Amino acid sequence: MARTVRDSNLESRTARARLESSGQPYYRNLEPGLLHLGYRKPLAGAGKWLARRYTGNGSYRLQKIGVADDLSDADGKVILSFKQAQALARKLMVEQAGSGIGTVADAVEDYIRALEADGRSQSAIRRTRYNATAFILPALGGTKLADLTADHVQRWRDGLARSPARIRTGKGEKQRYRERSDDPDAVRARRATVNRIRTTLAAALNRAFQHGHVGSDRAWRRVKLFRGVDRARARYLSITEGRRLINACEPDFRLLVQGALMCGARYGSLIQLTAADFSADSGTLRLRARKGSGAEKVFHAHLSDEASAFFRSVCAGKRGTDLIFVRDDGKPWGRAHQGKRMERASKRAGISPAVNFHALRHTFASHLAMAGCPLMVIAEALGHNDVTMVTRVYGHLSPSFSAAQIREKAPRYGIKPGNVRPLARST
Repeated sequence: MARTVRDSNLESRTARARLESSGQPYYRNLEPGLLHLGYRKPLAGAGKWLARRYTGNGSYRLQKIGVADDLSDADGKVILSFKQAQALARKLMVEQAGSGIGTVADAVEDYIRALEADGRSQSAIRRTRYNATAFILPALGGTKLADLTADHVQRWRDGLARSPARIRTGKGEKQRYRERSDDPDAVRARRATVNRIRTTLAAALNRAFQHGHVGSDRAWRRVKLFRGVDRARARYLSITEGRRLINACEPDFRLLVQGALMCGARYGSLIQLTAADFSADSGTLRLRARKGSGAEKVFHAHLSDEASAFFRSVCAGKRGTDLIFVRDDGKPWGRAHQGKRMERASKRAGISPAVNFHALRHTFASHLAMAGCPLMVIAEALGHNDVTMVTRVYGHLSPSFSAAQIREKAPRYGIKPGNVRPLARST
């Protein structure tokens, strides 16, 4: 058993009563260089016992452990004597040192377990684990949290930004990479990807810091995200392109594309819709989306007359619990069933480069904006809580006083357009 340390200024309530009130604790060394017991004397009331534990890299973790027995007798749980406070401080040091969170890899694994316990979707957890395994752990996984420095994180971030992007590779095959490009947009896209991965790293390290496994967050807090790399790139289809795309889709997939173009829902929201989610009486669709926190958000989107007629048709004969959209074989659509189908449909429709499924959501919102629909209404239709995102992505498409004035007032030079006209693409 550890020896009880003596201190004439702290070991009795009479001695502590003679101390001056101070915002800074009075400390007594319990384990040289590793652990101190602190006593904070308030202006009134009982003092507080604190444990100050060294976590490495010049950093300490300060933790409140109980109330001093200045006014009431110690109970060993909430109210502690000087001797009891020492014992609890030592116990906490041993427990936290043996918690198993000592390296970056430990912190990442603990963070992923926390996501699972919080009910995050399996797809989100898979993405997090992939980012960690592919990009974080090879360079930083073995680094002790106490030894991690801003230079470590900076060199990791910059090296990752310079590396070529990965190409999806079959299981068991050697990893393939895209050809490294110095094109400004390619550099921007790569840095945007690094920002997302760095966010995962910071979340894991912040959790370790909050739970006392590392004494300071300076190492990663000082390394900032790349700036100006997440500019909006909302590609949308014209009405004519949308019709061509619909006609070019495989029959079962065509219904999904039509649904997305008419309500702007994400792929993940559409494939989980049941017949009960459509209300023919109110012309609304109940949509579910997973927020960044992992919580599910439910909202009701209003449908146009055309969209209501479409959903009334596809729901005909279905029970309330039946999925609205299924494949030809009756099985549900999976997480990654849309990508190749969108590529094939885009190619047949003469849309180059090919659009992904999310472009259908952009198409829905973009045409609403160009038709003069208020941005707040668009935000509600897309399930956003405010107009911040919608203004950034679609605000330039919305008719405005400035645009009308420039079109009316700008100088005219009598320049005649040439005779060259673009050839119409065949369908």
